[in-house]
Amino acid sequence: MRIAFVVFNGMTTMDFIGAYDPLVRLKRYGYMPDLRWDICAYTEDVHDLDGLRIVPTQVREPLGAYDIVIIPGGLGTRTLVDDAGFIAWIGSAASCPLKVSVCTGSLLLGAAGFLAGRKATTHRSAFADLQKYCVLVVDERVVDEGEVITARGVTSSIDLGLYLCEKLAGREAREHIRQQMDYQS
Repeated sequence: MRIAFVVFNGMTTMDFIGAYDPLVRLKRYGYMPDLRWDICAYTEDVHDLDGLRIVPTQVREPLGAYDIVIIPGGLGTRTLVDDAGFIAWIGSAASCPLKVSVCTGSLLLGAAGFLAGRKATTHRSAFADLQKYCVLVVDERVVDEGEVITARGVTSSIDLGLYLCEKLAGREAREHIRQQMDYQS
C-alpha cells in the first residue's frame, strides 16, 4: 500500500498532519507492515500558510502509482484551482483507487474533475466555492463517495485519518490508534 501525501505552498499543516499521523501509525503498530508513503509536491520548496517549511520526498512525479492520494486544504487552494499545471498534476491521480481531501483540498479534487456527480464537503467558508465541482455540498465531517473521500475542516483531518485506518485495517486498528493518540471521537 502506497500513500501520497500532497503538500503545497499556502496549505494548512494540520490538514496534512491530522491525517498523516494516524495513518503512519498503521505501520508503526504492525497493522500494515508494508505501508509506504511519500510527501509529494509540485514544487521543490514548500511552505505552509505561516512559513513552516515542508520537505517533499517526490517532486512533480505522477500520482497514479499510489493507492491513496491525500490533499490538504489551505488558502493556497484558492489560486491553485486556476493553475493548469498543478491541476494536471493532481489529475495524474485518476487511476489511483482512492482520492482524499481535507478542508479546501476538495476544491483541488474538484478542479481536477474527481468530484463530478458526487457529493462532497469542505470547510464551511468554502461551501459556495465547492458547489461548482460536485452535485451536492454536505455539512458532514467525512463524506465517503467510493473512490473519493472528503473531510470538512481542519480538525476533521484527524477524523479522516482514523476513518481511513478503519477502512484499511479494521475497527481494532482504528481504536488502538485513537487511544494511542488520546483522541476523543
